[in-house]
Amino acid sequence: MQPPTNPPASLDDLMQRVVQIAGFTLGELASLADLKAPANLRRHKGWVGQLIELWLGAEAGSQQTQDFAQLGVELKTLPVDESGSPLETTYVCYAHLTGIAGLNWQQSNVRNKLSRVLWIPVQGSRDIPPALRVVGNGFLWQPNNDEEQALRSDWEEIMDFISLGQVEKLTARQGEVMQIRPKAADGRALTDAIGPDGSIIQTRPRGFYLKKSFTKAILQRQFNE
Repeated sequence: MQPPTNPPASLDDLMQRVVQIAGFTLGELASLADLKAPANLRRHKGWVGQLIELWLGAEAGSQQTQDFAQLGVELKTLPVDESGSPLETTYVCYAHLTGIAGLNWQQSNVRNKLSRVLWIPVQGSRDIPPALRVVGNGFLWQPNNDEEQALRSDWEEIMDFISLGQVEKLTARQGEVMQIRPKAADGRALTDAIGPDGSIIQTRPRGFYLKKSFTKAILQRQFNE
């Protein structure tokens, strides 16, 4: 078995690939792809996602489009503990901090990214070496009406803060199901944002993240049913 050399042609094709990798350890998948699993993920935070992208044939790279743009599917790996609960928040996309006049939920990249998600649960407990962590059963998810309304409400509240020049007042505590946090390799990275008086200021880039309680509910509904 080797990684595919082309993106999936259909949803059925994609889900066949998902079934194919379920139950393998990350080390096994890496070895089959002639790669080596890192001893830990401290300096390789994106390694798990990149490995799964390779095996599913994702066309990664663009911040504005989904990982499987031709299928309208975004890929998200989700590290879980022994009980199947998410171990961390889930990054969605960067937040636009300027040029947002007239932007609404329907046009937003958050809605585009979350319109259909392929979730791949992966063992994530730190006491398990990356090479021994097992890939779980992936599944497709689309937000139901209640979930979309909750996401929209949080997005609109956050964007109101940004448009009013209050980005520095936003904290990870805001939002019921989604939050905004700094998103950069280090604290020295800066980007333009709207300031309190409407002028442009410099601030740390921000990203939207799904809270663990939200993704836990998605997992529970999927696997309890």
